Amino acid sequence: MEQGLVVTQLDVQPGECVKVKGKIPSDAKGFSVNVGKDSSNLMLHFNPRFDCHGDVNTIVCNSKEDGMWGEEDRKADFPFQHGDKVEICISFDAAEVKVKVPDVEFEFPNRLGMEKIQYLSVEGDFKVKAIKFS
Repeated sequence: MEQGLVVTQLDVQPGECVKVKGKIPSDAKGFSVNVGKDSSNLMLHFNPRFDCHGDVNTIVCNSKEDGMWGEEDRKADFPFQHGDKVEICISFDAAEVKVKVPDVEFEFPNRLGMEKIQYLSVEGDFKVKAIKFS
């Protein structure tokens, strides 16, 4: 995936929300939003796939520890459409990470037990318009 936006040296605490607003291009194949400590240690890799890596209209979630991917968790709901403007809100606590998008909420275990988000990246077919922390 094409490297897009990267934000480091964050200090997002449990219960706080990272909001990423943007637009999905009309020819999008897929994109990902990653949060964690750094690119090798991700609390969450949130990867909606329109048509890539053999997946169609599937959301794949995963974690990464010391550069090693965990077990993929595939979600059946796929609320994204080509050309949509979308807001993705990511929050977490000691047990799990929550991803809110319009009409759907996804949950994923906080496998690495991270206590704060220091790193955010957005890759692939997603045009970031704004990032907000609340």
